[in-house]
Amino acid sequence: MKNGFSRLLALLLAASATPYLSLLAQQNQLPPRPLNAKGIDTTGVGDTSLFAPLNLPPGNEFRSGSGLPGPRYWQQRVDYELHGTLDTTQKSVRGSETIHYTNNSPDTLKFLWFQVEQNAFKNGSLNSYVFPANSRFGARNFEGGDVIDRLDEVSGAGKHTALKSRVEGTVMKVDLASPLPPGKTTVLNIDWHFLVPEHGADRMGRDGALYEIAQWYPRLCVYDDIRGWNTEPYLGQGEFYLEYGNFDVYVTVPAGYIVAATGMLQNETQVLTPTEIARLKTTQKNGTTQTNIVSEAELRSGAARPTKSGTLTWHFKANDVRDAVWAASPDYIWDAEYWNGHYAFGYYRQSSAGTWHESADMARTSIQEYTERWYPYPWPQISVTEGPISGMEYPMLAMEAPANDKYELYNVITHEIGHQWFPMTVGSNERMHMWQDEGFNTFINYFSEARRYPEKGTYDQRIASDRRQVEAYMQHDADQPLDVQPDRINPQLLGENAYVKTAVSLGQLRDEILGAPAFDDAFRTYTARWAFKHPTPVDFYRTMEDVSGKRLDWYFREFFIENPHFDQAVDSVVTQQRGDSEYVAVRYMNRARGVLPIHARFTFSDGSTQNYDYPAEVWSTNTTYYIRQYAFAGKKLAKIELDPDMKGLDVDRANNTWTAK
Repeated sequence: MKNGFSRLLALLLAASATPYLSLLAQQNQLPPRPLNAKGIDTTGVGDTSLFAPLNLPPGNEFRSGSGLPGPRYWQQRVDYELHGTLDTTQKSVRGSETIHYTNNSPDTLKFLWFQVEQNAFKNGSLNSYVFPANSRFGARNFEGGDVIDRLDEVSGAGKHTALKSRVEGTVMKVDLASPLPPGKTTVLNIDWHFLVPEHGADRMGRDGALYEIAQWYPRLCVYDDIRGWNTEPYLGQGEFYLEYGNFDVYVTVPAGYIVAATGMLQNETQVLTPTEIARLKTTQKNGTTQTNIVSEAELRSGAARPTKSGTLTWHFKANDVRDAVWAASPDYIWDAEYWNGHYAFGYYRQSSAGTWHESADMARTSIQEYTERWYPYPWPQISVTEGPISGMEYPMLAMEAPANDKYELYNVITHEIGHQWFPMTVGSNERMHMWQDEGFNTFINYFSEARRYPEKGTYDQRIASDRRQVEAYMQHDADQPLDVQPDRINPQLLGENAYVKTAVSLGQLRDEILGAPAFDDAFRTYTARWAFKHPTPVDFYRTMEDVSGKRLDWYFREFFIENPHFDQAVDSVVTQQRGDSEYVAVRYMNRARGVLPIHARFTFSDGSTQNYDYPAEVWSTNTTYYIRQYAFAGKKLAKIELDPDMKGLDVDRANNTWTAK
């Protein structure tokens, strides 16, 4: 107990309206004027409080101040016809594409930028300098890269004009034959080929006869109203930022292969047997009862394929997606379920059947959970493919590795499928703001994992476990701000930072600050507003405020922009007995910059308890301490505990308890 605080208690009990300066003067706490050595008053800095308004750009006609897309919001459109041929002897892919690029911007474009991401696997690539060769995102000393065989622009009269290009690592500048005005479309033809890496930075690759093919065609970079051309290099940790469009995909593989891909199969009679076609139709009737489309016995006997020699071309179509990928193997067992107009497919080898036999059902559970809680799944199918990739998401298709048990497998499957919402539907920039998809997705995973396997933990239990992990990183000062470009994050911090810390911060916003009804309403609104569009962090901030009705500058500053820690404490307690009542004054302290709501539990000598909860905004005028007075008739205070249920973050819980002497 501090003598100064005893005097303060007397003042509080006698006259709570004592003027602030007078109060400080009576405590001998009036600070001297801040004069420097030359006697000059040095005051005048800006508002540095955690609660100061964020310096966000003003709303405009493209992005409104409420977080809505503005009345003149625009984004480019790219439609692709893709042809890819897999050569299993050379372990290569040869492709051709026709691109329709529509300029919806107000700018006339004289050139386009493309992603040519196989160049990450060339000698001397930036990837090879940033990540060790044998690391997760390393190139493993593989010598590959995109080889462009033809690059033409097609005029309305059908004339083909060869275009000049310049490759800069994993991006390529293409000069157009003539400027592309606003509202106009140009058509390009590109032929290319590349060698398939065995380990494609854990985003694509091969394992024996199995191929998972992604980042496989030259594709347009995003041109947006925020940064113009987005030409960040592909290194590995930072993922993708792409335009939406319709895809027509033709994949030619050896006849013995089963193919899974983005989109719906268009030529069943050419690549499936009559039995398999009949089973696909039966799947709709069976619903959530799993149907086996291709069995292990049929693969062994050869009955799984309509022909055993030569090649077959599988044709898929997908609308309103930002990418298209595929996986192919002669050993794929194929299972299916059907829910609410959507197929859920699982593709796996017999060696992984012990856990993967539930994969189609896991996929169905995932899209059902995310649809019912957040936003309807927008495409006709979802596929999960087993292979060498530990976990990677693409539109309508997710790649996962074999797993030791069903819990581990579901955690990966539901995570990768959660990405169908963030960023496949809500198309944020993963190269700049990884938390805006990985963290959001990790957060919605808590609900999905708890729904399927409650015996492994409820939502509250799962997020509490991650809170303790974030707390441990803070205790060792090993954490980083969330809004750090992913390729600049220490790889050892990537999971904790972009995934777990973001998810935990959203949990704090939902459970501690806004409440579930307001948060869920705002989060659903954000998803619906920016479905098939390109939101920035500012659009997220503004939508959450707009729908919840609360100003959250302090919250976004402390979790996303800055990196403060959290340390609440019971600093001082003064008690005074008056008759049968005990009067108590408590000074709660913040010993770190971060602020959170106060949860205080008072325990009395008779064993009864009483909880007091104060919102984080009580720190807005003084982020260091907060004083409250209490009166208890017929009770004697024995103990005060802060955050007794461990709902918040706190780097030092030793100072959270006061006990009466």
